[in-house]
Amino acid sequence: MDAAAAGPCLRLVLIGRMEAWSLASVQVLPRTRKARALLAVLGLALGTPVTRQRLAELLWSRRGAEQQRGSLRQALHELQESLAPVGVPLLVPTREAVMLRAGPVWVDALEAARSGPARPEALDLLTGELLADLDGLDPAFDAWLAEQRRRLREAALAQAALLLERAEGPAAAAGAARRLLGFDPVNEGAWRALIRAEGSRGDRGAALAAYENCRALLAERFGTTPSAETEALAVALRAEGVVPILAAAPPPPAPPTARGALRGARLGVPPLRVIGEVEEHLSIGLAEEITAALARFRWIFLVDSASLASAAGERGEEAAARTMGLDFLLAGTVQRAGDRVRVSLRLTDLREAAGLVWTGRFDREARDILALQDEVAAEVVARIDPEILLIEASRAIARGSVNASAYDLLLRAIPAIHRLDRDGFLRAADWLRQAEALEPDYAPAHAWHAYWHLFLVGQGWAVDEAHSMAEAERLAQRAIALDPLDAQALTISGHVRAFLHHRLEEGAALHERALALNPNLAMAWVFSGMALSYLGRHEAALTRLDRYAQLAPCHPHAFFFDAARGIPALCLGQHEAAVEVGRKATALHAGLSYPYKTYLSALGHLGLVSEAAEVKARLLAIEPDFTLEKALRRTPLRRPEDVAHYEAGLRKAGLE
Repeated sequence: MDAAAAGPCLRLVLIGRMEAWSLASVQVLPRTRKARALLAVLGLALGTPVTRQRLAELLWSRRGAEQQRGSLRQALHELQESLAPVGVPLLVPTREAVMLRAGPVWVDALEAARSGPARPEALDLLTGELLADLDGLDPAFDAWLAEQRRRLREAALAQAALLLERAEGPAAAAGAARRLLGFDPVNEGAWRALIRAEGSRGDRGAALAAYENCRALLAERFGTTPSAETEALAVALRAEGVVPILAAAPPPPAPPTARGALRGARLGVPPLRVIGEVEEHLSIGLAEEITAALARFRWIFLVDSASLASAAGERGEEAAARTMGLDFLLAGTVQRAGDRVRVSLRLTDLREAAGLVWTGRFDREARDILALQDEVAAEVVARIDPEILLIEASRAIARGSVNASAYDLLLRAIPAIHRLDRDGFLRAADWLRQAEALEPDYAPAHAWHAYWHLFLVGQGWAVDEAHSMAEAERLAQRAIALDPLDAQALTISGHVRAFLHHRLEEGAALHERALALNPNLAMAWVFSGMALSYLGRHEAALTRLDRYAQLAPCHPHAFFFDAARGIPALCLGQHEAAVEVGRKATALHAGLSYPYKTYLSALGHLGLVSEAAEVKARLLAIEPDFTLEKALRRTPLRRPEDVAHYEAGLRKAGLE
């Protein structure tokens, strides 16, 4: 009998201080920290191949390619030797990738992520921080580790919230509420569930003690008091005869803040179904790359492919995803014909009866499998990220403002920002301020509020332009301080510095960091291209904007992003191209003032007087006080010749 078939032969502990034990209780942890980190990466990707290139870049990011490969070979050799006492071959190395076999290995972090109503005790494995003894190993590994910790925490929050939602009876509700509070001590919805549960069990003292703990924590962390709903529970508990009333009440619903605590959509990507003669590792590798790429978007919570595949079994992927409490499932097929590979994908909204919301097909040459995986993953995530955001925003609006979480309020604000209807746009600021008050540590709320100020100034709607510019800077810096690994916050901050404050080098550096963290973020490619154009590097700017167009050709914010090409086109003297950009951008959204300016200058250079008069009238309808002086004061263009060219075109177009 195969030893692996009898059950796990290796117990891998990644929560807290790392440990690795054989079935005979022999410690088999490698001696060096790099080999331990290698085992940890493979353990979290259990059953899924990880490319050698990825492993080398994670652990030796400061070395050259040849040194990386040599160091990886040495670490793999050490890892194989340390695991030898297990008695079962655990590593599956190939020329391109390495995998840790799923059957013979038990990993605490993965077990915790697979918890659910049938196995609530699995959450109790999360008693410490992931890989607490491996910080500072390598900058790339540190960034990876921070992301894994974030994902694990959000998985725990999601599962704990689901346990509370499905708890039957006061005892189960009290236990589920305590589990959720273990991960999120200031979750007021969980405190209310605990108060109700203790009251229903007849223990008024325990219920009031829970209320006092909630009140003390909120005061200590945020300087706030419990909500009116929580206070009403305390008042009811102190009244005569309240315990029987609470006991007779139905089980409490899921706490309103449980969804908000997750702060994002929950999504799974199972291994793709193979059609025909296709290497199985390509299917697994594609799912892994897509999952890794999506994980860079801070508001999307992901279940790893191996966990979803393991849970699917005979039930199927969609049933398993629903059981795990996921919102979306991205599944599909991969097939090969000669030197071509076709990947077909579909995104399903699991909260709808007929929830197919997006499909995509990608045809690629099969000669370089790693490049194929990277390219397909990049284009997939760049296209579905805005799709999911629009769906989530629609749901947040439909839910209304009662008990809205910070995440809900943010989702309500984002469409209002991009619609640029003035009344709705101004209301978006109120929602963002409410989100910041509800969750002061929520970085995206601060980042989008900074973004709102960018449009406020850009549209000429700021009552106090200097104040709005200062607020945009403050909010952007706050967002980065709260989450230094949020690529979107970084690129918004970069645009605030470059566009509003004309600190171009600082802005360009922030864009570069954003792209390093998330090379599939369309906004970062656009803003970095604009910063390069402000600096006079127009050809390089067009290359950046081409990359955005390749990644997300049908982006819902194309009316804004596509207009960025007008800047380098105008400064390079490509006036016909700049006019074409302006026509398309203003046709997509007539209320955005920004594309009219380069459009108008290009028309002036071409001598298209009639069209220039029409465009000027449309611009002044949005910004009545827009003048030549204001245009020159606000332009971030640095090179005198670029500013002069912009000015000359505006003068010829009749701007005073």
